[in-house]
Order: sequence, then structure tokens, then C-alpha cells
Amino acid sequence: MFLRRLTVLFVLAVLLFGFSSAAMANEKIGVIDSQKIVFQHPKFEAVTKQLQTISKTKENEMKLAVDKEPDQNKKAEIFNMKRNELAQEEQRLMDPIFREAQLAVRTVAKVKGVTVVIEKASVYFGGLDITDDVIQELKKNAAKK
Repeated sequence: MFLRRLTVLFVLAVLLFGFSSAAMANEKIGVIDSQKIVFQHPKFEAVTKQLQTISKTKENEMKLAVDKEPDQNKKAEIFNMKRNELAQEEQRLMDPIFREAQLAVRTVAKVKGVTVVIEKASVYFGGLDITDDVIQELKKNAAKK
């Protein structure tokens, strides 16, 4: 669920970037594998470890609170609250990765003269695959910091 949501959000962000249906014949189309980009982002592994730690903490907090609570409705409320807290943490930690990836896509697209970038899975044939270039741009930017 996390990966699917992650991919959908990234695809939507990329598709919204510069997508124009007018004059498509004159457009240079680039394609990306957004999942590969996110998974190979220099910060992804660290963020994943943080999320696992936070998830275990929230799960333990939930178990303690649920075990003390006799009311089933309150138990469900506690569960939903902890799940929402985890989702907010996930979004807080992943948003910088998405923003950096989107910026790298824009940078590479501009350098390569690509005017439209589409998710690779949506393209049957053609398009310039800029996925590896985007990953290199992310690594280059991470090395600068």
C-alpha cells in the first residue's frame, strides 16, 4: 500500500509538471520509472529505516493503550489515531524525497530538451528514458550537501 501510494503520488506530480495536450507532435517526450527513482534516491534507505522505527513505536504505543482500554469503540479510535499519526510521519519524511525527485526530473528534462515527462509504464513504445539520468542528478545533488 505504501509503495503504491508513493508511486501514484509521484506519477501525478510528474504528469502535472509540464504536461500539455496541445502541439504534442512537436513535443520531445521523456519517460521515467518513478518507483526506481524513489527507491534509488540517496535518502530513501535512511527514511525507510526511520519509518520502520516509528512504525514499531506507534505499534507498541497502540498495543499498550488498547490493552488498557476495555471499550471496543475506544480501541478502534486509538488504532485509527495511531495509524493516522504514522501516515503523517510517512508523508513528512517522504515529501522531501518527492520534491527532490521532481526537481531532478525537471533539471534533466530541461538539459535533454524534453518537454513532456510521462511514467514509463504508461508508454507502450518510444520516448526518451531519462530515469538513470534523474537518479544520477539526485546523487550529484546529495553529494553537494
